[in-house]
Amino acid sequence: MDEQFWEDKYSGTEQLFSGNVNGVLATEAAELPPGQALEVGCGEGADARWLARRGWRVTAIDISRTALRRAADATDADLADRISWQHGDPTATPPPADAFDLVSVQYFPLERRPEHEALRGLLAAVAPGGTLLCGSHDTSELPPDHEHGFDPGDHYQPADIAELLDDDWIVLVNETRPRTTPPPEGTPHTHDTVLRARRSR
Repeated sequence: MDEQFWEDKYSGTEQLFSGNVNGVLATEAAELPPGQALEVGCGEGADARWLARRGWRVTAIDISRTALRRAADATDADLADRISWQHGDPTATPPPADAFDLVSVQYFPLERRPEHEALRGLLAAVAPGGTLLCGSHDTSELPPDHEHGFDPGDHYQPADIAELLDDDWIVLVNETRPRTTPPPEGTPHTHDTVLRARRSR
């Protein structure tokens, strides 16, 4: 699932996702005071635009240039100065430390690594007092994708991340819940797994 994989996936269709905000983000971030947000794996930009409309300044990162181009093209002029669309792989180059009041990781395939380097980079990006929000599909509904070599067990799930948080974090939500929005067409997803944690220091 490298850059070419995602380029092929996006370029193979005019629009890959619905264009609507992810339900986990809309539920968990609705009452958060706006500040600086990092959207990891922003895709075609629906979540970043939703945040920007609520007063956030958003750094939106994706590995696919096609996705970023679509995201920018779909952004209203009055939101353009609130979102920075950035091409990159946050698992290879960690974001700035202590820089974001919200780090949102929605359905992003974050691969497990022995020393948790990529994950620790994302955790470090959350500023003291800030929020980490992770949403994923319930893995019990995801069979391995042998065609692309994708096994859900090879990637962090929100509950896995919760277990790795130290005393600097307060876990506010760590649960599996029914989806609040329709699943992607042709998929079996009926439940989400959700982690919301606040960095206390």
